[in-house]
Amino acid sequence: MGLNNFVLLAEAGHDELFNGGDVLATLVIFIVLMLLLKKFAWGPLMGIMKQREELVASEIDAAENARKEAAKVLEEQKALLKEARTEAQSIIESAKKQGDTQREEIISAAREEANRLKESAVREIETEKEKAILAVREEVVSLSVLAASKVLGKEISEEDNSALIKETIAKAGEAK
Repeated sequence: MGLNNFVLLAEAGHDELFNGGDVLATLVIFIVLMLLLKKFAWGPLMGIMKQREELVASEIDAAENARKEAAKVLEEQKALLKEARTEAQSIIESAKKQGDTQREEIISAAREEANRLKESAVREIETEKEKAILAVREEVVSLSVLAASKVLGKEISEEDNSALIKETIAKAGEAK
């Protein structure tokens, strides 16, 4: 009798309200169907759902671990960047100090060289001045001796000439 009979009876319009055999057969078929579903469908379906749940949980754990690792790497990169900036700033400061030191050394060396050249030029000028003064004195003495000899009309001896030159130079030095 089964489900088909129940449907046929309902369509035919029979007035049988309660048929215990049909109910019992339907109940037995329902229980068998439920057992079959539980054994062949529900178990594997629940297994697949459990695997899916475990897969999702493992992916969530992996994602959390990856996020933690990324955060750790980010912090390390920030620390390295900060260290690199500090080192770069230190190098820049060192280069500035070294540049200032070298600039001061170059300026000092240039000043010393300029002073040395100036002193050398002053000494050379003094030497040349003294040479010029001596040359002028000698010329003055020669001209004076020549003029005196012409005035006196005689030749002066070498000894007289030398004494006269020394006397004239001494007088010219005093006049200076």
